[in-house]
Amino acid sequence: MLDINFYRKVDAVIEKINHGELKDKQEIFDELESIRSQEPVVYNIETTNRCNMRCKMCPRTTMMTRKIEDIDRETFTKVIEQIRPHTADEWEKWKTYCETKYGISENDQPSENHFFLYIIAKVIQLHGYGDPLLDKNMHEYIKILHDKGFYSYFSCNPANINLELTYKMLDAGLDYIKYSIESVDDAVHKTIRGERSNFSESYQKIQKVLEYKHENNLHTTIVITMLDLNRTNQKEDYEKLEEAFKDMDVYLYLKSEDCQWYRKDFHGTKSIHWSEICKHPWMTMTVKSNGEATMCMEDFNNEIILGDLHKQSLKEIWNGKAYEEFRMAHLDVKKGIKCNEQCDMKLLGELIC
Repeated sequence: MLDINFYRKVDAVIEKINHGELKDKQEIFDELESIRSQEPVVYNIETTNRCNMRCKMCPRTTMMTRKIEDIDRETFTKVIEQIRPHTADEWEKWKTYCETKYGISENDQPSENHFFLYIIAKVIQLHGYGDPLLDKNMHEYIKILHDKGFYSYFSCNPANINLELTYKMLDAGLDYIKYSIESVDDAVHKTIRGERSNFSESYQKIQKVLEYKHENNLHTTIVITMLDLNRTNQKEDYEKLEEAFKDMDVYLYLKSEDCQWYRKDFHGTKSIHWSEICKHPWMTMTVKSNGEATMCMEDFNNEIILGDLHKQSLKEIWNGKAYEEFRMAHLDVKKGIKCNEQCDMKLLGELIC
């Protein structure tokens, strides 16, 4: 989820900075604090950091060194009990905001920005640096979210589909599942995501998931994406993917690449999320598979730890000293901070500089 109230309100602060009305960092900090929710909003819960892929565009492949582990049910439940879904009134204001600022309405055609504004904004994201399909407890977590009134979503590698477990997830009330597909050619797919990946078997399994959804009148939205990796024949490959899923009940779009810093291939982005100033320090919290609260899901090695859910409440962490120092580091554009060196997003402090 995004704190959609903060997201809307921060525009006025950014405008003041751009117009020179706010220059002092402490004044900017205080203004941000005045619009920041004192109640935490969780962006994603990494239920597992297990993954059997070797994706060339993912820093997990060569740089992640933290212990492989799964979140425990007690910690997951503890997190959900401390947060709330958006109210209907908040969502109506958000829709008006998105239509006014971005010209994108809730009923528009699939696109990466529609997905961000109308799906990512409302869901609890259940992935981080692992594949949720490898978490055998995922259907239980989805049921917990569903019963508490939250929308659930995760992205995964379709080569890992276990049909029996996937059906349990749909039955539990899964709202969105995204399958990442890089080519309709198995050999090409393996060069991008590793030998365990494929298209042919994945495609057959996705068809079975769609059949199960329709036979049981379930509401899960099946999302299909291809990453724009700036490859030769990228456009042609995406057109083949569109043709493969033509007339199927899927939400399909071409997604701008995250983590371009990692491959040192800065070819731009069409994503609102990756082109705007980073709002995460004031807007959302991430919970990792070991129960630590970190700056965001991009912290693949948990290098900026802001709290521990085994010892603190979400609210204590969100309003604690470590978070305060981290927010100020963003305004200071602090040298050496991971957000400067291993992320494509711009820091709010760069506007001041």
